[in-house]
Amino acid sequence: MLSNAEQALLSLLRANARASTAELARRLGVSRTTVQSRIERLEQRGIITGYGVRLSPDYEQGLVRAHVLLTVTPKLADKVVRSLQALAPVRTLHSVSGNFDMIVIVDAPSIKDLDTLLDEIGAMDGVERTSSSIILSTRIDR
Repeated sequence: MLSNAEQALLSLLRANARASTAELARRLGVSRTTVQSRIERLEQRGIITGYGVRLSPDYEQGLVRAHVLLTVTPKLADKVVRSLQALAPVRTLHSVSGNFDMIVIVDAPSIKDLDTLLDEIGAMDGVERTSSSIILSTRIDR
């Protein structure tokens, strides 16, 4: 369980993982040493496992993003995961319950490229059925 202080720190890091320790300390009202030790503890506990890149809205506006729902052959699920992992346009893969087994979030530079990508995913060994939805806008992204 995370403390309120740790949750506040994680919230700031989600917004800007490159924020300086001094900036984080100022926003949290604690010392830089306190911030650094909290970050180190979160890393040691495996809560923070890495830092990433957030793309600018201007760049992302030019991309076509879609959710692709997959039904897969259970015995081939690991093979499907490995195949999807090899595709650069795949941003996220979720295993889910319900009518589908996985949700894949993909980015493509154009509708044509998305169409080609969807065909490639649908043709993968182990993929039984797909259904896709293009994301029109993102209302909340934390």
